[in-house]
Amino acid sequence: MADNDIEEAVSSALEEAPERNFRETVDLAINLRDLDLNDPSKRVDEGVVLPSGTGQETQIVVFAEGETAVRAEEVADEVLDEDDLDDLADDNDAAKDLADETDFFVAEAPMMPDIGTKLGQVLGPRGKMPTPLQPGDDAVETINRMKNTVQLRSRDRRTFHTRVGAEDMSAEDIASNIDVVMRRLHANLEKGPLNVDSVYVKTTMGPAVEVA
Repeated sequence: MADNDIEEAVSSALEEAPERNFRETVDLAINLRDLDLNDPSKRVDEGVVLPSGTGQETQIVVFAEGETAVRAEEVADEVLDEDDLDDLADDNDAAKDLADETDFFVAEAPMMPDIGTKLGQVLGPRGKMPTPLQPGDDAVETINRMKNTVQLRSRDRRTFHTRVGAEDMSAEDIASNIDVVMRRLHANLEKGPLNVDSVYVKTTMGPAVEVA
């Protein structure tokens, strides 16, 4: 899959997308083959940092206390402490709403067991368990990196989607994001590129264009 082939496909997808009154995302549709996705070990579940960014706001919630919480407040959308965690554990609807509205969770490592116990049933099935912050980790750096991260997650489906940019980004930048996604995907699959049946790029409401 040559870089210029990817860029040509992205350019076509952007050009063919009809005008909309909102800013569309650019998504990649990936179709897998020759994998038993009923076996969880064969499924795709990878976070990928996009070199050109996602082109969209990424909602990040941090579970932290003390100095880490103060640092996280500089860059996170919301910082929650142990009391907030207890409140969410007692309000299943609020926990579900938060999980659905949030792209990524980050948590101080010591809080992870409590989060697993109190929110695991909500976050786990959604693939939203927090990324742990180890002692010494830079909370700001971790959160900023996650703002440019997308999740590749197939679950048990042969076809899945991931965001690779926004319609007002250049085709070159979106293509560089797709290149990184595909490299990571190939490295994650049992037979590499042979496990990929086809790949399409499209805007939210636009036509799908196959990536050669």
